[in-house]
Amino acid sequence: MQAVPPITISRLDLGRLKRLLANPMVRGTDAADALDDELERAAVVDPTALPPTVVSMNSRVRLRERRSDRELELTLVYPDDVGPDRVSVLAPVGSALLGLAVGQDIEWPLPGGRVAQLTVLEILYQPEAMGDLDV
Repeated sequence: MQAVPPITISRLDLGRLKRLLANPMVRGTDAADALDDELERAAVVDPTALPPTVVSMNSRVRLRERRSDRELELTLVYPDDVGPDRVSVLAPVGSALLGLAVGQDIEWPLPGGRVAQLTVLEILYQPEAMGDLDV
């Protein structure tokens, strides 16, 4: 298991995610506990101070799976917005992506106990960088 990389999140995302975690349908689940652990260790900044190279909520990111060298694009979303290429922040890969910067790696658990190693290659869209703070 690799070391946990440092993460940065915006104060706005922190508030929204804390409200999500307070929801009785979410609170106390393994996914909520994992996300809460991520939030507890994050450096928190104002939305305007979030570097454009950091994955925030509703960011579209390009990733590379190191073993296969395959690239994929995902958007990090809230649970109600999940769809094709849109991963929930409550999914293991979603909570692991939150706050990562370009160049950082995460491990993504796969079925059968395997683990994919993903590298953040590029932030294709980040709401804070675009001034879209209402998304």
